[in-house]
Amino acid sequence: MLELTILGFLFDAPLHGYELRKRITALTGHVKPVAESTLYPAIKRLEKADLLARATQPGAVAAPRHVLTLTEEGRQELRRRLAQPVQRDITDENRWFTVLAFLRHLDDPAAQAAVLRRRLAFLEEPASFFYDGDEPLSAEELDDPFRRGVLTIARATSRAELAWLRDTIDSLDAGR
Repeated sequence: MLELTILGFLFDAPLHGYELRKRITALTGHVKPVAESTLYPAIKRLEKADLLARATQPGAVAAPRHVLTLTEEGRQELRRRLAQPVQRDITDENRWFTVLAFLRHLDDPAAQAAVLRRRLAFLEEPASFFYDGDEPLSAEELDDPFRRGVLTIARATSRAELAWLRDTIDSLDAGR
């Protein structure tokens, strides 16, 4: 997901590493803060794969800065990853939010709708955080007020997301 996030932010504009790290942290930091020891190796991998380029600019006050720019290959790779997210990117909420943050870069409304339909199908499957054998438990079936709270909050969030997904898919379909 880190590579997708790097490609997504650089799609918008060239950035130096510090600014890129700030933006990644703003998007995912509450869940998983990005350390320099993780970010810079990922940047180097993307640079080695010709998905981004690095240019040195003189610093106004400090040392020169390395500005990162997405290459055309990088733009194509971002669009490919957005059009064909792995299943975990659909089912894991944090990974899904990262895909969703950059889905606008996928130019084809039909392709955008296809990704949203995958998430919709996942959310429409019966599921719970708690089970009795193989059967998912609802909030009403739990005596534990804290677990009931988990399910109540998850249900409200899921309902909101389902409504948004359906409205957005309809809008994308109508625009074609």
